[in-house]
Amino acid sequence: MNIILLGPPGAGKGTQSGRLVDRHGMRQLSTGDMLRAAVKAGTPVGLRAKAVMEAGQLVSDEIVSDLIDAELAAMGPETGAIFDGYPRTEAQAVALDALLAKHGRSLDHVIELAVDEDALVERITGRFTCAQCGEGYHDVFKQPAVAGTCDKCGRTEFKRRPDDNEDTVRTRMAEYRAKTAPILPYYEARDLVARVDGMADIDQVTAAIEKVLAS
Repeated sequence: MNIILLGPPGAGKGTQSGRLVDRHGMRQLSTGDMLRAAVKAGTPVGLRAKAVMEAGQLVSDEIVSDLIDAELAAMGPETGAIFDGYPRTEAQAVALDALLAKHGRSLDHVIELAVDEDALVERITGRFTCAQCGEGYHDVFKQPAVAGTCDKCGRTEFKRRPDDNEDTVRTRMAEYRAKTAPILPYYEARDLVARVDGMADIDQVTAAIEKVLAS
């Protein structure tokens, strides 16, 4: 099974990708993570990417394709792939089709975690974590059992991400729409796109994704 998982920041892609990895032994292929790993490891494609980034330029589609090519080559044929953050243009979508075909694979589903922007703003801006253990909380949906005290470790210091504010969230949403708009028609024409309610309970989202995968 090879899928693309789409959704704006805060939609739950990371959580659902983790569950797919655990349930099905799939491999999450995040271009950002792969790029950092290749640069750190000093692989040939990593060295090329490092030179481009150090020159202040954007990494080319060719380099990203080479990263994905190497990852697919290293994966066993029985291991499914979850593409996260790629493709973002129709040219990249065409290139991904060619890469999958090269490795005897094809794309099975494009799953979008659909969200309500106002609800997503509330979800993200209300998040905070324990400064000690990282346990997550929310102003509305998950307060500590004892006010001001972490349920997990008992500490009393909490923190919020500085970019978890309304302006940043709405900017991210606009960027997401701009990046996904070019590729959705490409996949919709092939009847590959399924939309899941990303605002539902986490387990309900998981169940909806499993239903898509079983179809």
